[in-house]
Amino acid sequence: MVVLVTGSAGFVGFHTSIALRELGAGVLGLDNVNDYYPTSLKRARLRELDSKGVHTVEADVNDRNVLRDVLDACKFTHVLHLAAQAGVRYAAKNPGAYVHSNVAGMVNVMEEVVRTSPTPSVVFASSSSVYGLNTKVPFSEDDVTDTPASLYAATKKADELLAHTYNHIHGVAITALRFFTVYGAFGRPDMAYFSFANQIAKGEPIKIFQGEDDAGGAKELARDFTFIGDVVSGIIASLETSEASGKKPDGAKPKFRVYNLGNKTPVTVSEFVGVLEKHLGKKAIREYVPMPKTGDVPFTHADISRARRELGYEPKTSLDDGLKIFVEWYKGHYKNGANSAEQQYIPA
Repeated sequence: MVVLVTGSAGFVGFHTSIALRELGAGVLGLDNVNDYYPTSLKRARLRELDSKGVHTVEADVNDRNVLRDVLDACKFTHVLHLAAQAGVRYAAKNPGAYVHSNVAGMVNVMEEVVRTSPTPSVVFASSSSVYGLNTKVPFSEDDVTDTPASLYAATKKADELLAHTYNHIHGVAITALRFFTVYGAFGRPDMAYFSFANQIAKGEPIKIFQGEDDAGGAKELARDFTFIGDVVSGIIASLETSEASGKKPDGAKPKFRVYNLGNKTPVTVSEFVGVLEKHLGKKAIREYVPMPKTGDVPFTHADISRARRELGYEPKTSLDDGLKIFVEWYKGHYKNGANSAEQQYIPA
């Protein structure tokens, strides 16, 4: 495989690029290194990528000239499109960033892909957020996803619709991966678990959101927390099993595929914090507060039967083991006050 990874300086793109390189694949990254969260963490990832032989072109996926040059530079067999504006709550403050990166960026990537010969297969990051206000659990790929709860979720749903269109018209082999709350070393500091680690380390209170149950009482959020190593295994399996792009003489085209990549075992945020406390060796100051009206959903739970059957996907990392790995990295990365500016970051 020769893979173009957009968003290679991001959390998932970083880990997947390294794993692909270790498997002997050719990998080239593309990332605009934006400042949604501290760029120092992205720079640390890029240095690690360089040490592994993965170069990243610093550019926006909406820069068609650069994207064209990159796609012409190598005979890519696959494009792994992970570049996106992340975060649910930030969308309430800067919706334009999501339309630019997630919608316009998706169209730009697909337009240049279909102008590439031979046309590479495409795997891209969707999100469990597309399930929105769905009340049927566990969430299945066959569920209707017409009720997004956030603008971020709506852009990811739009990406899936756009992908289906390019598959239908051009015969591009496309796979959408719905990620469920990914965590691990070199993670995103806007994610709750990372913020919790920062606040616990500094002795500051952490806020644990609660929604309402059917009787009007408090109900704590629960998430299908999924370790990064397990997600990477699913991504690589999706790349390895992808059909070649292109319509056959009889008009047949590759199937448009959608997979959940989750852990299949949701836990409450309080349970998650308890395991985090154990590995940090420090108790959290917990504050339970109502969930803000910014698009977070109270519960996620992945049905992974399709990914298990068709990709051989099987998450193997327990929450205890996964958070142990994260905390070991965290303590090393911030040892003796190193990278302390990142610990001051407060998610938007």
